[in-house]
Amino acid sequence: QVQLVESGGGLVQAGGSLRLSCAASGGTSSNYAMGWFRQAPGKEREFVAATSRNGGSTYYADSVKGRFTISRGNYKNTVYLQMNSLKPEDTAVYYCAAAGLDYLLRASRTYDYWGQGAQVTVSS
Repeated sequence: QVQLVESGGGLVQAGGSLRLSCAASGGTSSNYAMGWFRQAPGKEREFVAATSRNGGSTYYADSVKGRFTISRGNYKNTVYLQMNSLKPEDTAVYYCAAAGLDYLLRASRTYDYWGQGAQVTVSS
């Protein structure tokens, strides 16, 4: 059983930056593909970014491409989401997730474990 805990959320002005962290325990995140999803009020959960198990491949939603970067920490048990040039429409609860499979990473059903979420609010 893998436990995922997100941190680093908060309130930021439009154009600012935040870095979310996802710490994995009960397992090694390098054994899993890792993804970030978000859910805004009244909307469905949507894919944001993902990285393959070895970190060699990364995937992004079109809405965040060029602004967000997913990466793995040096000790492999932490995954980050660096968010730059934030926009009010990026406001959402952001969830970290881990998948035993290394494909279909844009689909939430692929993921086996989920964190509790971190609130990101971008003011205009």
